[in-house]
Amino acid sequence: MSQFADYQNEIYLAALGGHLPEFPMDYATLERKATAALPDTLLNYIAGGAGDELTQRRNADAFADWGLVPRMFVGATERDLSVTAFGHTFASPLFLAPVGVIGLATGDRHGDIAVAQASARTGVPAMYSTLMEDPLEEVIPHAGDTPSFFQLYTPKNRELAESLVHRAEAAGYAGITVTLDTWVPGWRPRDLASGNFPQLRGHVLKNYTSDPVFRAMVGSDDPKMIVLHWVATFGHSLTWDDLTWLRSLTDLPLILKGISHPDDARRALDLGADGIYCSNHGGRQANGGLSALETLPEVAEAVDGRVPVLFDSGVRSGADVVKALGLGATMVGLGRPYVYGLALGGVPGLVHLLRGYLAEADLLLAVNGYRDVAAVRENIRPTTSGRSARG
Repeated sequence: MSQFADYQNEIYLAALGGHLPEFPMDYATLERKATAALPDTLLNYIAGGAGDELTQRRNADAFADWGLVPRMFVGATERDLSVTAFGHTFASPLFLAPVGVIGLATGDRHGDIAVAQASARTGVPAMYSTLMEDPLEEVIPHAGDTPSFFQLYTPKNRELAESLVHRAEAAGYAGITVTLDTWVPGWRPRDLASGNFPQLRGHVLKNYTSDPVFRAMVGSDDPKMIVLHWVATFGHSLTWDDLTWLRSLTDLPLILKGISHPDDARRALDLGADGIYCSNHGGRQANGGLSALETLPEVAEAVDGRVPVLFDSGVRSGADVVKALGLGATMVGLGRPYVYGLALGGVPGLVHLLRGYLAEADLLLAVNGYRDVAAVRENIRPTTSGRSARG
């Protein structure tokens, strides 16, 4: 049973001794302080979205279209937020979504390792991007007993893809997440205005430069040649035939990220997917679409409990986590908020953020009279004025 709400008591008791929270308690303050702390180029990459960022805004705003109906006389003194997925039992449904520049978010440029350390301290699993500042083998030991997942940007070179997957398998990662919507960068005005693309400057390419297949492709340690070869192989536009090949590479759970249509979810399951990840990349890739939360219910209905449904995009609070669970998610991922927490406070800042999100989610269940996620799903409703009510 969850004890996440205890973090609230820790904060109040510490305040009695004169120790106020070192890090922000709300997203708006976190974003403001992290914005001031991050270099402009990195901030634009993290905070920016595609086009005029309409979809990015919709992702966050969509949670206001749903509300929870409290139930009384329940006695929800014990709540269960645990999740069993991919052969593991997690104390909570929270996970850290893959972020390709997380390695740059700490002053020492070992942000991937810092994420793993926070994961070990909280039990919140993380997905690590192909784009890392430390090789995948050097990151996972820092996660301790908390399972870690590897996210694959499938390259054009199949031999390189196989090498990356096999390395992750050998290193002990618990699953492979294939991102489907980023074979080409979306139109990102903030990055374009500053001419900033970290990979073209040689950043977050350590999984490539440490890979024997990629090194053989380049045949040189010249940074320019490394970047040119990375550009040439990055971004394979996948088809359903590729899914059959990807499935053949590993016995690890295969999770497909970017699924937003129920028909795609059904077909993915037919071809051997072990997890469906409903996401629109936080609004960073395609602009003008629905929020990810709007597509989640139909995707979850199509999956019908056969495999875990993961979700991210727009989550800004513990209450958002609960609502996403209520609409069918098995596990809920954080993106920008955890980048800001890490950038502002390193491992302690990220641990604080995760404990705060989990405490809020746990307390929301308690005061609403929900013992578990099933109760959330029974009592979530569209608001009378939101998009979900209008259909």
